[in-house]
Amino acid sequence: MMKFRIALLFAGLMAAASCFEVSAAELNFAPVKASGIYAVGEKAGWTVTAVPGASTHPVYTYTVRSNGAVEIGNGTLDLSKGRGEISASLDHPGMIYVTIDRAPLPGPAPDEASRINATLKAVVVKKDKALKPIFAKYPDLCLISAPCAAPRIPAHLPPIQSHLAIVGAAVAPANIQASAPRPADFDAFWAAKLAELAKVPMKAVLTEIPAPMPGVKLYKVVLDSLNSHVQGYLAVPTKKGPYPAMIQYQWAGVYALIPSICASRAAEGWLCFNVDSHDMAPDTAIGTPANYSEIGNTSRETSYFLAMYLRDTRALDWVRSLPEWNKKTVVVTGTSMGGHQSLVTAGLNPGKITAVVVNEPSGADTQGTLNGRLAPYPNWPVSNPAVAETARYFDTANFAAKITAPTLAAVGFIDTTCPPASVLSAVNQIAVPHEIIPMLESEHNNYTPDKQGAFLQRSEEVFATVLHGGTYVPDETVAKGL
Repeated sequence: MMKFRIALLFAGLMAAASCFEVSAAELNFAPVKASGIYAVGEKAGWTVTAVPGASTHPVYTYTVRSNGAVEIGNGTLDLSKGRGEISASLDHPGMIYVTIDRAPLPGPAPDEASRINATLKAVVVKKDKALKPIFAKYPDLCLISAPCAAPRIPAHLPPIQSHLAIVGAAVAPANIQASAPRPADFDAFWAAKLAELAKVPMKAVLTEIPAPMPGVKLYKVVLDSLNSHVQGYLAVPTKKGPYPAMIQYQWAGVYALIPSICASRAAEGWLCFNVDSHDMAPDTAIGTPANYSEIGNTSRETSYFLAMYLRDTRALDWVRSLPEWNKKTVVVTGTSMGGHQSLVTAGLNPGKITAVVVNEPSGADTQGTLNGRLAPYPNWPVSNPAVAETARYFDTANFAAKITAPTLAAVGFIDTTCPPASVLSAVNQIAVPHEIIPMLESEHNNYTPDKQGAFLQRSEEVFATVLHGGTYVPDETVAKGL
């Protein structure tokens, strides 16, 4: 059964602002199918029960959405008889996304609530005159719970924290497709860009820096790329080589890289290159605008992602040129935008990569919002036709068909940053064997790190297999719809 921890807002008499408190889970959700995967037209659902000993609410409400965007149902749950049910179905492949909340309790009308509140303040001030200036400073402070003091959910909260609970299910996930076709000149455009890149000498500059652990040498790296530079950390084992290579691409944001990420892999025996997503030194957190994803988004020639994708390929080519590499094994890996870059790099470089391991990758199905789906990061504003056309040249779904390496991809069923339908729209394009890891309770990895266990365990199994010279053979159960 799935248990959810919930965040509650509460108002305090002496507080001027709301605070957060983590409460014990109060509801259990048992899916009709433990796998969370259903056929088209099949009833998907959950049996809902109260957690033994938990304090529950009289009535709960729920809303069901197709692919997280289009409402297809709603209802109430009354657990006074011990249990309730939520069910839904789709007549097409897609994701079912359900939010559950406490139903509002009946209370006084606003005018009556205002009078009650004023009376309570007068009584309190009569007993403690020191409270009078506090009430004067905060005239909207309410001493009752509803409606004038009803807590408001801040807009910055991730979806999983703005609801009591969220559950998700997949309907024929192996058949979810991208919302728009590849551009007719997609291959020609990228072939031309790769040809331009190949004319740029790498001019690698390595600066050795202290390693965070023994048995490893660590270097800051700068490489020339097309109109930019690749920067990152290279970690090399000190034991005798050559070594299999791992290239780690980074999640979204502008931040300094963590040297131990690759150093710990080198301690295991990998030649590891951790590539910054931006043209900035890996030990700095400044140098790139926070809104980088919006830069040049109306043209494929100016999009910020053009230089990023080419840097990613330049990093791969450089690692494959190193004398420490074993001339056999290269794994590309990353989470979120790191997974995004891994899929693109594998698609642009068929035959050069041994395995792809990604977790909740971004960048796929950029046209999804035009097809009733949640937008994936980087949230291209595709209502602008010029942006929509540009996005097609950077959509991971349009690179995936060229991937020749066995691929492991984890999908969060309630992920709203990299929605599962978007991830699957890309992964389903991969023609070679690939493995899909369903994570039923996972929002995006940074929101629910405790729900990433299935990916973490399986990815480490794959890494260990490849590191020691074995062949990764994907489990295609989900990918083939078995």
